[in-house]
Amino acid sequence: LAWQERAVAAHGRHAPRTDDARRAGGVDEGAGADRAMRDSLILLQHEPVLTLGTASTVDNILTPLERLPFDVVRTTRGGEVTYHGPGQLVAYPILDLQQSHTADLHWYLRTLEQVVIGALGDLGVRAGRVDGLTGVWVGERKLCAIGVKVSRWVTMHGLALNVRTDLADFRHIVPCGVRGRAVGSLHELVADVQVAHARDALVAHFAREFGIAAWEQPGAASLAPAAPPVAPARGVKGG
Repeated sequence: LAWQERAVAAHGRHAPRTDDARRAGGVDEGAGADRAMRDSLILLQHEPVLTLGTASTVDNILTPLERLPFDVVRTTRGGEVTYHGPGQLVAYPILDLQQSHTADLHWYLRTLEQVVIGALGDLGVRAGRVDGLTGVWVGERKLCAIGVKVSRWVTMHGLALNVRTDLADFRHIVPCGVRGRAVGSLHELVADVQVAHARDALVAHFAREFGIAAWEQPGAASLAPAAPPVAPARGVKGG
């Protein structure tokens, strides 16, 4: 995820574009301009991969590395091993907490959780927190993992929400190093939900919780709101 570091280093220039990138704020006006950091939210789905945090070991990977069906990548975020793959909505906020928000890591983590709790509520699912653990849960099942890095109060990495995720891929790990806790996916609770539904709800609640009045939406034609879903019923690579 070196592209996130380049985006932060640019401090106001455009973050890498993806089909589901949504940003707020102005554009870079060039050398010598006052390049205030723009709030940015980059949304995507990864190909199947395991990622490790800065201080993670491979102890929470249950399958021998040489037998894993996908790569393991070390990143600069906090936290333990997690899985990313199709059907999982990954959000990478790039925010200047000191300049535009609250320079408090705990506030930031709790606000990210509230974004997801609100988004799931819009989709008919009552979610919450578990004392002492980061992330968003429905009952005993964790639907959203959070792992971040903050450098000079500018945020990197973010959250991963299981929407239509193949949970079988989690069998290779102890997710986030938390033993005895299961992971879940939104489609188990809302059968017809699609990633686009979660994307729209997440973007709306991100704006609400972080006080963003308007979004610039690159590739707007591909970001049309989705129809509402049916109600709930091998070795480690450097990052």
